[in-house]
Amino acid sequence: MQLPVPDPGPDAAVAFVGEHLGDLTCDTPAASGAFRGGQTAADIALGSLDVTNYARRRNDVWPPERRGASRMSPYIRYGLLSLPALWEHVADAPQRDRTKYRDELAWQEYARHVYARIGPALGDDLRAHPPRPPETWDDPWPRDMNCMDVNLTELHDDGWLVNQCRMWLSSQWTVRAGAQWRDGEDAFFTHLLDGSRAANRLGWQWTVGTGTGKAYGFSRNQVEKRAPKLCAECVLNADCPVQDWPPEQRTTRIEPPSGLRSDPDPESTGGPSSAPPETDVEAVWLTAESLGDDDPALAAHPDAPAVFVFDEPLLARLRLSGKRLVFLTETLADLATRRPVELYRGRVREELSGRQVAITFAPVPGFRRRADAVEPAVVHPWPWLFRPRGGRLQSYTAWRKGMPQRPDGV
Repeated sequence: MQLPVPDPGPDAAVAFVGEHLGDLTCDTPAASGAFRGGQTAADIALGSLDVTNYARRRNDVWPPERRGASRMSPYIRYGLLSLPALWEHVADAPQRDRTKYRDELAWQEYARHVYARIGPALGDDLRAHPPRPPETWDDPWPRDMNCMDVNLTELHDDGWLVNQCRMWLSSQWTVRAGAQWRDGEDAFFTHLLDGSRAANRLGWQWTVGTGTGKAYGFSRNQVEKRAPKLCAECVLNADCPVQDWPPEQRTTRIEPPSGLRSDPDPESTGGPSSAPPETDVEAVWLTAESLGDDDPALAAHPDAPAVFVFDEPLLARLRLSGKRLVFLTETLADLATRRPVELYRGRVREELSGRQVAITFAPVPGFRRRADAVEPAVVHPWPWLFRPRGGRLQSYTAWRKGMPQRPDGV
């Protein structure tokens, strides 16, 4: 079913989602209080990005104006800003800050490599089972804890959290409260504008110990260090349930999936490595992984309309926050100010049946299933920061050492 293309801006996007997609969301559609979707917003954010003091302040939480996080992640997630572009953007930053920021970009790339190689297995414990606390909590994220309440409010209102707060919430959920980490990961994925199974799942696995064998312990100490006001104003200030470190708990080591040890076909994992021959196509099929103006397929076919399908069965299963769909709609409406855009709701194969389309490879398991069904006329390469290789992925540090240097070092 073809849908109308909304006007640019959050109000039109909210109205569009409410009318055409509202039955697929988990809440009332609303715009993020902190982020606007689209290439225009991404370019503005990039233009103001200065990572000076990033290494020192990236984990600051409160007050918000002290935060050093770059806030680029929602634009990275939808391909509005590529990892190579951000890598180059910070080339002239102070060395310590440049190195730390690029390390975070490399972590994003590592998560994509892991997900592209092992796919849904990233949702299983990778290297250990998480610790089991002696007692479980009725509510893993109790709202009477100010450090939980403030962060959950920001998650639901803005669809974003600084990394430090993500670690607090995920450690509290599983290491403290004993809840299943996949349920907490799903809660994050539902609301985070930058929610991707690659980065979100790997972040949770690192925090709760399933990815490394060592869990991150959450206590009042971290909050007082990064956000002392949250403790000072908490009703549980004198009776804090996380006053001390969690009891010493051990993860249970397990055999990691074989895909983490080696990849027999890294070329297939990485997708096309060079631009395909010029081919006439009817349209450019966009995925949620790559919606930016620099998307290789869009750039190669500037006169073809861009086509996006809101995958009805997928969205009905995920039940994402309305803010995520509003951000996505804002992005598509912004693109429509520069080239023709067609929007559809339904099953991807049925909506694109019989059309000669170009697409950019996406490093997610669902890409191949849908591409096999649609049979695009041409597939363009994904803009990797480091193209996948066949070596071990069990350790980020080892993976990073095995990657080639970018042209300007670091």
